[in-house]
Amino acid sequence: MDTQTILVVDDDTEIREGIRILLSGEDYSIIEAESGQRALELLADTIDLVILDIMMPGISGLRVCEEIRKNSTVPILFLTAKAQESDKLIGLTAGGDDYLAKPFSYSELSARVKALLRRYCVYRGKAQGGALDRDNMLSSNGVKLSLDYNQVWVQGEEVELTEIEYKILRLLMQNPQRIFSTQNIYESVWNEPYFYISNGTVMVHIRKLRVKIEEDAQNPKRLKTVWGKGYRFEVKADET
Repeated sequence: MDTQTILVVDDDTEIREGIRILLSGEDYSIIEAESGQRALELLADTIDLVILDIMMPGISGLRVCEEIRKNSTVPILFLTAKAQESDKLIGLTAGGDDYLAKPFSYSELSARVKALLRRYCVYRGKAQGGALDRDNMLSSNGVKLSLDYNQVWVQGEEVELTEIEYKILRLLMQNPQRIFSTQNIYESVWNEPYFYISNGTVMVHIRKLRVKIEEDAQNPKRLKTVWGKGYRFEVKADET
């Protein structure tokens, strides 16, 4: 198996060094950046994960994340001293995939890194190459989704989804009209126990997914909200 490369971005030298020592011991290749500007210079297709501090002088981690998301779906794990739910939602809204508050334990960091890398390697699709199996597709309400790779088309136009957005859409499209609570979605996609604060995490990704697959994200026709119950993927009348 090829060595996976992680870009660690933090203006604190000791934190970068600690992460490098911990993750290098698990055979990851570590690249360090002391600023947001340097991170953007170092970003390449060979990067498998970005660990990104939010509070940095110059270009903030949030801005770096937004810039990365213009061209890449690489998973981003935010690090920050702030642990309030509102701060977490800001990070996820900017395009982050997960969030870890300082100080954190080695076991917690390792678990988050492994989970993000595992999902990315399985679902990033095009980086793996190979032809699509046209028989292994889901198609409904103007959306076509490959079950093998993270590739999705809306009205014939390919859209770029992060691996979490893809997993949510795949889950809902595989079970059309079934209502999934936020707990159902979180436990199925993140493979972690659900806690109340996880509700906001799911909502952020639902909102971002709607922007990409709906003609009007404020009036969704595909990814519907069933108030008080959860979400479902709506099929057209002629598909039922």
